[in-house]
Amino acid sequence: MAQPVKAKIKSSSSSRTSQAQRAGCMQIIFKILGISLLCLIAFCVIRAFILYPYPKLPEPCDQQSDHQAITVETGIVDRFRAALTYKTISWSAGNYDRSELVRFREFIQKSFPTLHSSPLVKREIIANYSLLYEIEGADKSLKPYMLCAHMDVVPVERDKWNFDPFGGIVDGGFIYGRGAVDVKDALMGILEAIEFELRRGFKPKRTIYLAFGHDEEVMGKDGAVAIRDYLMAKGVQLEFILDEGTVILKEAIVGVPVEKVAIIGVAEKGYLTVKLEVQGEAGHASAVPYESTIVILSKALSKFNSHAHLDMFGTGPERSFFESLAPYANPVFKVILGNLWLFGWLYSRIVSLYPVGNAMVRTTSVVTVIDGGLKDNMIPTFASALINHRIHPSQTINDIVEYDKKIINDDRVNVSIVYGNEPAPSSPHDDNIFGYQSIKQSIQQIFPEAVVVPGIMIAGTDTKWYKPLTECIFRFSPLVIFKEEMILFHGHNERISIDNYVKAVNFYHHVILSADRSELPKPSVKDEL
Repeated sequence: MAQPVKAKIKSSSSSRTSQAQRAGCMQIIFKILGISLLCLIAFCVIRAFILYPYPKLPEPCDQQSDHQAITVETGIVDRFRAALTYKTISWSAGNYDRSELVRFREFIQKSFPTLHSSPLVKREIIANYSLLYEIEGADKSLKPYMLCAHMDVVPVERDKWNFDPFGGIVDGGFIYGRGAVDVKDALMGILEAIEFELRRGFKPKRTIYLAFGHDEEVMGKDGAVAIRDYLMAKGVQLEFILDEGTVILKEAIVGVPVEKVAIIGVAEKGYLTVKLEVQGEAGHASAVPYESTIVILSKALSKFNSHAHLDMFGTGPERSFFESLAPYANPVFKVILGNLWLFGWLYSRIVSLYPVGNAMVRTTSVVTVIDGGLKDNMIPTFASALINHRIHPSQTINDIVEYDKKIINDDRVNVSIVYGNEPAPSSPHDDNIFGYQSIKQSIQQIFPEAVVVPGIMIAGTDTKWYKPLTECIFRFSPLVIFKEEMILFHGHNERISIDNYVKAVNFYHHVILSADRSELPKPSVKDEL
């Protein structure tokens, strides 16, 4: 009887030894993992603070005496208010107020007499309503550049405004009116700046073009396309283009405690409208099929929220945008932004919580128009809807259509393209790119507290038609905007502060000075801690 007891004791002892060995192995594994994790964290921290120290900022430029050369006393606010009274509305492609566009053109000619009488200036009326100015430069070896804006505005819902949307009303230091930020501020700012320069005897070295389309709000297929064709026929190649675009965001970037971030749009999202259609059989509403055409369509549409498409973070210029902010981030976000190879997925999910941030990292989707049915007691034989996409720069129209079909996953729903244009490729924007650096230095001159970074233009501009003219296309509007104020674009009570408008005029004035040289100057450097 003693033998089995000994065997059990031996077996139990062996089991305990095995468990202890396994526990010891697990402890070693956990220690290795812990040490590895600490090493990884230490590596990320050191890497972030070495690669992305708080930067030594270059001097913006050498034109300090001209910082705020154009003042309210020169009449710029009164002229801007008058510009907002013209109802240059575009409703749809080919459908815009032609008489108001002519009246607005006459106003421009009257308001800027030096521009329209200078022997250096040639004006062309393009496609009956768009305007193209050429200010001749003295050095023909230098490529010209082009400043752009558009004359038309979107419609208004008058009962939703606190002021007359075409009254040019000033209240509380703000100028109200349709076009105040989209984009008669840029158009008038460019004209004021060039008028100011010509009036004081400015003779540019580099030829300047001013291009003002008349139907940008309805895709620009009449105005901007004709301007492009005219310039291409002349064989014009441009050094760079500056059009409306991204803005100066105030207190808006997660984890980056700087007052203002000025974003120069170096890429532009594509545009795509698709139509979803469902066809069915007619019948009396008392005897219905299991799912009507409207129900089938509704199920498909329910899948198209703002996050419906894939997160494309890291495949486009958005990564460059966030990495450029790493030096200015708080310590935690400096580690994240300085190691997007590891934390990109995390930061992408954080910024996706906000509409503007979400638009940077993926193709967005929104259902804009729905149609279906004829009468309340008839089974609807058709139902349709329009979905508008803004395409991420790393994707194509075909990618989006195929993914839409995959999301819907229902052969009863037909998907077709109504209209689309591909995303614009990213423009070069390093330290050696003349146009980018000229714009950047001009921003730093007028908004010295702003951090300037490259980014994505999430809406559309006339520049989509200008790709054959240059690879250096930049989109920037000198507007200081809280993220909550983004609704001002195409929204109610559109407005701009007087101070911001004065700075916008001086920004364009400074771009003209900065771009009027044969090459970039070597910047001096100062510490700003």
